[in-house]
Amino acid sequence: MLYTFSAAGVENLLRDHYGLTVTAKELEGYEEANFLVKDEQGNAWICKIAGDDHAPAFLDAQVRILDHLAASEVKGYFPQVVKNTKKEAVTHLIFPEEIHYLRLYTWLEGQPVVTVTGTRDIYASWGSLLGKMDKALEDFSHPAMHREIRWDVARALDARDQLHCIKDPEKKRLAAYFLLQFEMEVLPHLHRLRKAYTHNDANDYNILVRDNIVSGLIDFGDMVYTVLANNVAIACTYAMLEATDPMEAAVALVAAYHQVYPLTETETDLLYYLIAGRLCISVTTSAEKAAAGSDNDFHFITENGAWKLLTKLITINPLAMQQAFRTACGFAPVIDNAADYTPLLADRKAHIGRNLSISYKQPLKIVRGALQYLYDDKGRTFIDCVNNPSHVGHCHPVVVKAIQQQAARLNTNTRYLHDHLVDYANRLIATLPPSLEVCYFTNSGSEANDLAIRMSRHYTRQKDVIVLDHAYHGTSTVAMELSPYKFDGKGGFGKPSHTHKALNPDMFRGPYRADDPQAGEKYAADVDRIIAELKGEGKGPSAYICETLLGVGGQIPLPPGYLKAVYASVKAAGGVCIADEVQVGFGRVGDAFWGFELQEVTPDIVVLGKPIGNGHPLAAVVTTRAIADAFNNGMEYFNTFGGNPVSMATGLAVLQVIQEEGLQEHARVTGNYFMEGLRKLKEKHAIIGDVRGHGFFIGAELVRDRTTLEPAVPEIDVIVEAMKQRGFLLSTDGPLHNVLKIKPPMVFNKENTDSLLAHLDEVLSSM
Repeated sequence: MLYTFSAAGVENLLRDHYGLTVTAKELEGYEEANFLVKDEQGNAWICKIAGDDHAPAFLDAQVRILDHLAASEVKGYFPQVVKNTKKEAVTHLIFPEEIHYLRLYTWLEGQPVVTVTGTRDIYASWGSLLGKMDKALEDFSHPAMHREIRWDVARALDARDQLHCIKDPEKKRLAAYFLLQFEMEVLPHLHRLRKAYTHNDANDYNILVRDNIVSGLIDFGDMVYTVLANNVAIACTYAMLEATDPMEAAVALVAAYHQVYPLTETETDLLYYLIAGRLCISVTTSAEKAAAGSDNDFHFITENGAWKLLTKLITINPLAMQQAFRTACGFAPVIDNAADYTPLLADRKAHIGRNLSISYKQPLKIVRGALQYLYDDKGRTFIDCVNNPSHVGHCHPVVVKAIQQQAARLNTNTRYLHDHLVDYANRLIATLPPSLEVCYFTNSGSEANDLAIRMSRHYTRQKDVIVLDHAYHGTSTVAMELSPYKFDGKGGFGKPSHTHKALNPDMFRGPYRADDPQAGEKYAADVDRIIAELKGEGKGPSAYICETLLGVGGQIPLPPGYLKAVYASVKAAGGVCIADEVQVGFGRVGDAFWGFELQEVTPDIVVLGKPIGNGHPLAAVVTTRAIADAFNNGMEYFNTFGGNPVSMATGLAVLQVIQEEGLQEHARVTGNYFMEGLRKLKEKHAIIGDVRGHGFFIGAELVRDRTTLEPAVPEIDVIVEAMKQRGFLLSTDGPLHNVLKIKPPMVFNKENTDSLLAHLDEVLSSM
C-alpha cells in the first residue's frame, strides 16, 4: 500500500532526512509517488517514494546500477543518487503499519522525447546511448534483478492471461495473433539469447532530449535481468509509436546501437516479434487496469499509440523488417530480390500436375499469413480479398491453438469414441433448421457433394440431377459430373445424360433482369421444364443442387423467390433439395448465417466445405433423419479421417470465433459498406456494369459497354494485375471471366475496404 504524500509532507521529509530546504511539486507515476523538488538556488532533484510492496533489495539494485553508471563512460546521462544525512541511499519511513522507502536523485534537464518531433538524430542518439549503457553494464550484476515482472518481454506470453479484458474483438484478435507469433518465433530461441542486466523501459517518457539529441535516461523501476535484445526492442517500440515512418525510426535506432554494442543476426531477426510482444504486454495491461476500474491516466498513457502501432505492424512483412535491420547492421540479407522462381517452377513443372494453374503473370511465393494479410518471400505485404477458405483469417490464434493442442494429444479415426465428434455435431446443427439433424463429416467440399448426391440417390431411387448452368461443385468424379463449369469447358467431357442444366438465374445479363419482379419465378420455370421432361421419360429428379449464391457462375445472388419455387417443384416431384453452402455459409452473407436463409427455404441436405475448418481439410453433409435412415442400408459409411479429433477441434474453434467475435454482423456491416463504395465507383467508371452480393460475397461485373454488356476482357486482367502490384489480391470469375470476385477472410475491415477502393479508383482512372 502507498500512503498519500503531500507536497508539504515531502518538503518536511527532505528537510528532516536530507537537510534540504525545498519546494515540492507532485508528478505522475505508475507505482510510486514522484515529486520534483527545488531549492532557492535553482538546484533540482526527483524524490521517489515506494510503498512496502517494493522489495528493499530491488531498491538497492537501483542505487547500485546508478552508481555503476556514474563511474562509467556514460556518466551524466543518468540521475545520480543523493544520500541522506546518515549517508544512506534509501531512507526508511516507518509508519505504524508499514514501511515506505524514499530515494532522492539529481534532476536531469531535458524534454521527454514524447513531447518533441522525432528525427533521425534523435533515434540514432537514442540507440547509441542505449548501446553504450548496455556495454557499460557488462560487468554489473545484482541478484535482485533476477525477478519476474510482467514488463519483461521474455514473459510476453503471460499477457494471454489478460486477453479476456480486451472487449473489442478485432483488437483482442490482433494481440492474440502476435502472442501466437511470439510463441512460434521467439520462444524456441529464448534460452540461447544473450542475457543482461537491463533498464527495460527506455520509453518515450523516460528518454530525455536536448537540442535534438538524447540527453538522458531516467526511471530504473522496471530493471530486470533478461534477454539483451529486449532492451533494444523496447526502445524501438517507443521510437516507432508516433513516428511518421515507424520502420525507419526503428532502423535508425538499431543501427546506432549496433555501432557501439554489436547485435547478433538472430537478435536482429527477432526484433519484429519482440516489439510486438512489448506492445501486447502494454495493451493487455491497460485492458486489465480498465476492467478493474482504474482512473489513473498513467495506466493508459500509451494505450492508443500501442494499438495504432500493432495495427501498423501487422501490415509490415516480418521479412521486410528483418531485412532492414540486417542491412543496418551489415549482416547478410534474408531477401534476395534478384533471385527468380525458375528453379522452383521447374521442379513444380516436373513433379506437379501441369493443369494446376498459378495465379498472376508474375507468380507469388507466399510464406506467411496474418489474418487478412499475406506475406511473400520478397518482403511484400498483400491484403487478401479473395481467400474464402481462410474464413476467420489466416493463422487465427484461436483456431491455430485448437489444432496444435489436439494434434499434440490425439488424432485417429472415428471408430473410437471421442467427445469432439458429437460436441461439434451438436454445435453445428444448432445453427441449422431443426429438420437438419444428422451429420456426416468429410475432408473436402468435393467429397461432401459427392456424398450428398449418393445419399439422394439412395433416398429417391433416382439418378438424374438438376444443376445450374455454369455451376461448379468440386473435383471428384461425381462432383465434376455436376459442374458445367468443368464439363462444358476446355478439356471437358460434355454433359452426362443424367445431369440436366437449368438456366443460370443471372439478373444482370440473363433473359430476366433485375427490373422484372417475377424474375425468380421465371427462372424457376426452367427447372419445371426439366422435371416435366424427366416425367415424360418415366423418371424423376434425384436431386436439385445449387449454391445458394452462385460463385463460379459470377458471384450472383439468387433472385427473390427463386429457391422457394424451385424447392417446391423438386420436392413435389420426389426429389431432394441440396444447398451447396461451401463458399457462402457460416455468416459470410451477413444478413443470415446460411445462404439458403436469404431465400426463406429449408433444404433437405446442406453441404459444407473448407471454410468451416478455416482451410483445414474439414467438410460436412447435414441432412434429415429420413434421408440418413435411407442411407443406412447395411453398407457401412466409413471415412477414415472425416470427423477426426483434430478436425472436430478445429471446427469447434471456428464456430467459437464466428460467434464470439460477431463476424456475421461484421460481414453484414462491412460488406454493405464495401458494396456502397463499389457503387460509388460505378457512378464514376463506366467499366463497372454491376455490383452485387451479400456481406463478404461480392461481385463487380466489368463491361466495355453498359448497353451491349460486352465483357471487359482483357481489361479485367490488367486491373487484377495492377491491384496485385498495389498489394491487393483479387481474382476473376463468371462464365465470361469478367467479374471481380471479392470473398475475403471475415476479419477484413473498413480500413482495408477504404484502401482497396481508393487504389481501385486510381487503377480505373488510369486505364
